[in-house]
Amino acid sequence: MRLGYLYSRYPVISQTFCDAEMLALERLGLDLTIGSIHSPLTSLRHEHISSLRAPIHYAPPQEILRVSEKKAKIAGRWPRNLVERHDERYGPAVKAEQRARNALYFADFFARNGVDHVHVHFANRAAHTAVFLKEISGIPFSVTAHGQDFMKDLGSDDLLREICAAAEFVAAETDYSRELLCQRCPDSAAKIHRVYNGIDLERFPTPALATMNHAPRIISVGRLVEFKGFEHLIDACAELARRGFDFNCDIIGDGPLRDMLRLKVNSLNLSSRINLLGSLSQGAVLEKLQTADTFALASVTDAEGASDVFPTVIVEAMASARPVVSTRLAGIPELVIDGETGLLVSPADTAALTEALQKLLCDRELRVRYGCAGRARIEQHFRIEHTVAPLLKLFQDAASTPRNIVRSVRLAGLQPTGSGTAAKISAGDTEHNAMFQSTAIAYLIDRWPDNDLPLLERELGQMKQHHVPIIPFVCELDSGHRFTHAMEEIAPSLEFLPDAMVIEAEWRANSGLAQSLEEDRAQRLDRAPSAIFLRQARFALVLRRLLRDKKVSHVHATSSRALVCALMLKDLLNVTVSATIERRPPLPRAWIEVALPQCVGGRVHDRKLLEAEHGSFVLDKTGRFHLTGHTKFWRQWAELLLGWSCRGQESKACAERAKQVE
Repeated sequence: MRLGYLYSRYPVISQTFCDAEMLALERLGLDLTIGSIHSPLTSLRHEHISSLRAPIHYAPPQEILRVSEKKAKIAGRWPRNLVERHDERYGPAVKAEQRARNALYFADFFARNGVDHVHVHFANRAAHTAVFLKEISGIPFSVTAHGQDFMKDLGSDDLLREICAAAEFVAAETDYSRELLCQRCPDSAAKIHRVYNGIDLERFPTPALATMNHAPRIISVGRLVEFKGFEHLIDACAELARRGFDFNCDIIGDGPLRDMLRLKVNSLNLSSRINLLGSLSQGAVLEKLQTADTFALASVTDAEGASDVFPTVIVEAMASARPVVSTRLAGIPELVIDGETGLLVSPADTAALTEALQKLLCDRELRVRYGCAGRARIEQHFRIEHTVAPLLKLFQDAASTPRNIVRSVRLAGLQPTGSGTAAKISAGDTEHNAMFQSTAIAYLIDRWPDNDLPLLERELGQMKQHHVPIIPFVCELDSGHRFTHAMEEIAPSLEFLPDAMVIEAEWRANSGLAQSLEEDRAQRLDRAPSAIFLRQARFALVLRRLLRDKKVSHVHATSSRALVCALMLKDLLNVTVSATIERRPPLPRAWIEVALPQCVGGRVHDRKLLEAEHGSFVLDKTGRFHLTGHTKFWRQWAELLLGWSCRGQESKACAERAKQVE
């Protein structure tokens, strides 16, 4: 079974349970395909994200999805009845058309990748999208419901009941949330199962006991929102200070209440004791836990009824053998045993919270006992290997239902491609099939649409007609450009890089490689301008994994800017490179003259660039090669690309053999 995961937004720094679950499934041998409708809101990443084998695939911009919607309506694939029914029943706030557009895209994406079943975390927007995905593609789905998602965010119990009815099963992260779901969705109660979130203890080695060569340190972690109760924690700290206790408190996290909480800390003269540290990576959080004496989370229910249900940070604190002070709220008592692994008080009871913190601050032996008991409880009940087992069984049971067996057999006959619209090689051409069944050509497009590339859409169409296995990658969409009919025809075939936040995250996560690229540029006499270089280098680090996963052997840069990126990919992936140099390139001529010999060929507008006969370069616009209509030229160009791709495949094979010899 190939399993898909669909998120509304991924990764989210506070949702480490999603990361742990997918990593555990991959260790068990499952092949995952991960889709995210939206890009993350921050470039900060936890270190363990890099261990995921499956790449994260993001939906293209809404402008492109709207083009696909128009085509789907013409082709009869648009779920019109479902959209109209949801609009009428649930109102415009549920954004049924947008859900359907996203579902249409991911239905094709998951089907191309042979996904048999899709799992969704959170019973809200992504789960709603999965209802449309199932309607369009027939791919079954399941949901893990958490708490705030269905209690507040979704905004409709009727829609919640429809989601649960359409799902193969629903996992609830606590007994508390399962009971709530069963009350709201009684007809689906039989398929709602409690499945705890777990933790990978490999990242939490046997912790050292906190030392006492410093003032006792309290730590709290969470988004700076009302239901995390940080106001009450600050008030408790103020009372402890008034009582003369020496302590420090670190609050890790960011959110809309940051400025208000900082003002509160200052007004209570606690800035020397309470540190608002902002968001930190998982590694930094774990280091802070190791040096803390007590973990506190003063969870409450906010004005709109939202609350914590099963805070992962408490699991992490217990895994770090730290005693916990928290509240008797939702699923927290299923995790923290009052008087054994920590102390629980009533939500919003600042006086009781103060007493609990004081009790632990005054008794090191009690802190050690509670901390050790907490670690033992995590080892016994909340290891990811234990908690993922019932989820895996639910996946297997869902796959074994008769309707899903039939569907899996049907999907097994499909041949997924690297891109939904990458041109396929003629089935009758067995020689080409054998040569290119495991390789593709990347068409690298710096910006699209682009007035400097007026014939690009025609070129892409011609390559498809000539059965060249191209994957067109667009680094940046020009959303202010009005689409022509030709652009709308080609738009669904383009692969768009994710937004700037994802690109920046990749750059930060690969700082060593980024530094190497910068040092290489610094050593060259003819350098690309710094602004162009830094932009293209960021694209290169994102494309590096995409091209490797799609088995690309040759990269064609459609402009001089794209060539800056392509030459980095040449070094990173050992692919061959060709280029089209536009009529008025923004790169210095000296740089272009140095760059072209690194290509196996391409097209140029400037006759003088041909004089050195760099590889198989041809003149881009002459009477002999009239690009607006000359069929012979496109056939010759297709043959050149295929030949370069073959050379690239051989080059990569040689590199692999060299590695084996080394």
